[in-house]
Amino acid sequence: MVVLANDSGPLGAADFSYVNLGDSARLSLMLTPRGGGSVGEQVGEILLTLQGALQNQPRPMTVTFQTLFLRDASDQPECERMLTSYYGGELPVTNYVLQPPCCGAAVTLEAWAIGGDSVRVERFGPHALAVAYDSIRWVYCGGFHPDAAGAGAYSQMTSLLERMRAALAGAATDFDHVVRAWFYLGGITEPEGATQRYMEMNRARADFYRDISFGRSLLEAEALHGIYPASTGIGMHGQGLVAGCVALQTRRKDATLVHLENPQQTPAYAYHSRYSPQSPRFSRGMALVLGDYVTTWISGTASIVNSESRHAGNIERQTEQTIDNIERLVAADTFVAHGLRGAGATLHDLAKIRVYLKRPEDFPQCKAVCERRFGRVPAIYAVADVCRPELLVEIEGVAFSRCAPAPTTPAK
Repeated sequence: MVVLANDSGPLGAADFSYVNLGDSARLSLMLTPRGGGSVGEQVGEILLTLQGALQNQPRPMTVTFQTLFLRDASDQPECERMLTSYYGGELPVTNYVLQPPCCGAAVTLEAWAIGGDSVRVERFGPHALAVAYDSIRWVYCGGFHPDAAGAGAYSQMTSLLERMRAALAGAATDFDHVVRAWFYLGGITEPEGATQRYMEMNRARADFYRDISFGRSLLEAEALHGIYPASTGIGMHGQGLVAGCVALQTRRKDATLVHLENPQQTPAYAYHSRYSPQSPRFSRGMALVLGDYVTTWISGTASIVNSESRHAGNIERQTEQTIDNIERLVAADTFVAHGLRGAGATLHDLAKIRVYLKRPEDFPQCKAVCERRFGRVPAIYAVADVCRPELLVEIEGVAFSRCAPAPTTPAK
């Protein structure tokens, strides 16, 4: 179902995966420049490989959501100028994140594109974009600039969430429909007052989420309360905050939203207060079952078993444990435990991964483990602080798989 491609050309390689979902198709692109030169030259190389990948698909594709990982904040204006020129009036929702690419490049790009005969794209300014087809509607939200560096993490998070709420409302949806979120926090493990910036971000998120009923009627019947979107909360350079989210709206009778928890991990929202006075409000994963297809969003995942960090100081063992956690999360047995038979995925069903590394020197060892375990899945590796001081790596991704047909009972 996931078709991986790595097309070499004079400008390098375009890493992407193509996913055919019947009435629509997805293209996940993880583009890293192979050449050196200025940031303008590197962005130019990325855009040429992006254009080539889009043109080589069996149906026209529209880029809807993209994230640029930057080595230096001063390069953002040039990136913005070049992307605006390239896309014209069809600029995707775009996040700029100060996480240096591990390979030493000035910039890398993750982009999502969609195509299909009935696909319709509607833009609501720079911060929100909707995609509709076959009685389902996706809303992508992001593109907010970080708040002033002097503001505390609680006020930064509260302000940004309110701005996201307004952008979602402008696209005729709301936070109840959010299924996936990203929060990039500058100085995530640094102290703030008597606590820590990550803990203050968690406190703001918990306060904001308190009266939101995520998932509404799409959640499985036994999910009565306490369900949250899949999410990543990760560090970045500076002291700002950047965020993005994806919302889902549909009334299709064959659509079900399943929250996933790894049986070997304590749910993050149930952590003891010693990890954060307000526990992180997210699910380990969120799966959308739509007809015969399953899309599984995997939250930022680290080397944690139950609620304890494992393999302190050892990047290879932490990477292995993190991948073990992802493998267990998306396995068929986990879906059965959440009330859904016939679903599930393997590591080779992932369309892309992001790998966040605390120490740049760990890149070769971590990449070797990832390539051995995941195979040729498109990936971006970026330098970013993880929320606990002892954790060295965090990985997120998205998987596409098929539901197995229900067994039939032989006629008597």
